[in-house]
Amino acid sequence: MSMQLSSPAFANGERIPDRYTKSGSNDQPELIIAGVPEEAQELAVICHDPDAPMPNGFTHWLLYGIPAGTEQIPMNGEKQFRPAVNDFGDIGWDGPMPPEGHGPHHYYFWLYALDSPVSGMPDRETFLRDYGAHVMDQSRIIGLYER
Repeated sequence: MSMQLSSPAFANGERIPDRYTKSGSNDQPELIIAGVPEEAQELAVICHDPDAPMPNGFTHWLLYGIPAGTEQIPMNGEKQFRPAVNDFGDIGWDGPMPPEGHGPHHYYFWLYALDSPVSGMPDRETFLRDYGAHVMDQSRIIGLYER
């Protein structure tokens, strides 16, 4: 069975509700995790917007230190894990806030199962470079949002 990521906040490919955006309540959406490989040591979650008008897109969320047996990240429950600095310069979740009139943006919530723990709080590019070879399985859910 391959790993699966879902959210009761929005269906894959559907619009992210306003409450989870920077112009709304900025609530961190709940995530449901299933099918993690038994050999996994740790999980990581990264939410990235490749449609942002920047060379490497825009990272909204980096979450490390998630035990491999975790089945749910509750809404606004990120503090029980290890949130890192996002591209807004904040620690933890900051929801969608694309430029007005820029069209729909795709928010990729990536779940990674790793064969080793993540050290520190790397940014997205450093995580992918340093831990890419340690990814045992991955899954994603994509939410859409535009202003």
